[in-house]
Amino acid sequence: MPLPQPSPPVRSAMVLAAGRGERMRPLTDATPKPLLPVRGKPMIVWHLEALARAGIERVVVNCAWLEDQIPAALGDGSRWGLQIAYTMEGRDHGGALETAGGIAKALPLLDECFWLVSGDIFAPGFAFSAEAAARFLAQDRLAHLWLVPNPDFHPQGDFGLSPDGLGLDGPGPDGRRWTYANLALMRRDLCAQLPVGHKAALGPLLFAAMRARRVGAELYTGAWHNVGTPAQLRALDAGEHA
Repeated sequence: MPLPQPSPPVRSAMVLAAGRGERMRPLTDATPKPLLPVRGKPMIVWHLEALARAGIERVVVNCAWLEDQIPAALGDGSRWGLQIAYTMEGRDHGGALETAGGIAKALPLLDECFWLVSGDIFAPGFAFSAEAAARFLAQDRLAHLWLVPNPDFHPQGDFGLSPDGLGLDGPGPDGRRWTYANLALMRRDLCAQLPVGHKAALGPLLFAAMRARRVGAELYTGAWHNVGTPAQLRALDAGEHA
């Protein structure tokens, strides 16, 4: 009989799925962007499968645009061995609350530390590793970000990276900024002071935490795509990118 697998140190996650997906129109006029298929299944399902493989138990999905379609498509998560809960930003607040506002609304459903991933990126090899989560829990940091080389549509990047693994609100010592991959570990405290139901961007909170040296970061070198336009989606679906 196989031995039971130990529980991962972080057991909850939030998948961001509330955005309108303007650049993906007209496909998103009738379908929320995370439900658009890539290589045979919705983009968001790739994340749910990876989270389940990593032993994550509970997932919160925030919804706003065409929000009823997402719980109708995903259900309670039992088909992946997950428990999925939903926050309905459109119904409750009239529209999407942006990233930090969406997190603040979801906090009652999340643990002290949780994974965060955008439902409209494609990173099939990202592992949501227990080792990374354990390192994060052992440090007094509010977030840990994965960064990627700057794509053509975002050449200026977002954050610098220090030699000792800190995210920086300016260029690193090498003069470079990297692009936030929309993959992170976070503590509740990062967004806990935000009023629920108000729009709030994540960037200002991260910049403040970086100035306090409380954001870790590392480069992710696996396949990663921010699927922004119908042309990008077609190319990815056709296997033109790794």
